[in-house]
Amino acid sequence: MDREMLEKPFGKEQIKQRKGTYGNMLDYVETHAVIQRLNDAFDGNWCFEIMSQEQHAGEVVVSGKLTADGISKMQFGSNKISTSKQGEVISIGDDLKAATSDCLKKCATLFGIGLHLYGADKADEQPSEHTGKNYGKGMSEKSQPKGGTAITKEQLAQIKELRTKIGWTPEQVQGKTKEMFGTDKVDTLNPTMATALIAYLQNQGNGKGTDY
Repeated sequence: MDREMLEKPFGKEQIKQRKGTYGNMLDYVETHAVIQRLNDAFDGNWCFEIMSQEQHAGEVVVSGKLTADGISKMQFGSNKISTSKQGEVISIGDDLKAATSDCLKKCATLFGIGLHLYGADKADEQPSEHTGKNYGKGMSEKSQPKGGTAITKEQLAQIKELRTKIGWTPEQVQGKTKEMFGTDKVDTLNPTMATALIAYLQNQGNGKGTDY
């Protein structure tokens, strides 16, 4: 594994910006740049798999696994469902593609790609992406649930049901939650995070468990 290549900062010409949810300017790189970096670092010998996809609270959420050099990293990506002025869904296919790109890039950060964009002074999301700053090590303050964005009672009940089904203890779920989101308090997750945790537990129950 060429860590120097993986962790090499992207050039200024590759870094784009957009206005984020909280009004701050966000740095990001486009998906094709991440794919090129993976190709360069692994000589094209890598693969990305979609593990699950769901729709929840106006979003599509994709869980995916990136494998390279015998190592797998799994994360989730999301994208708001695009609707017309009349409230009609425009294209779930395009929304899923955006969520998949988000997922791939998040998996890639676990290999070190683009980590310089997630420093302590960076925002917590990218275009069509909702990533915690210092991604994979903690959940930023801005990603904490606010207002009506807290995990639902139904999601909590589903997590408990799945935990019982696969024979996990509450402590195991808390440990996985901390590994994925930087907090062991399941009831502080937002709906998107809860959906990703549920998808992971469902995969465990289906015999498709994969280490994050």
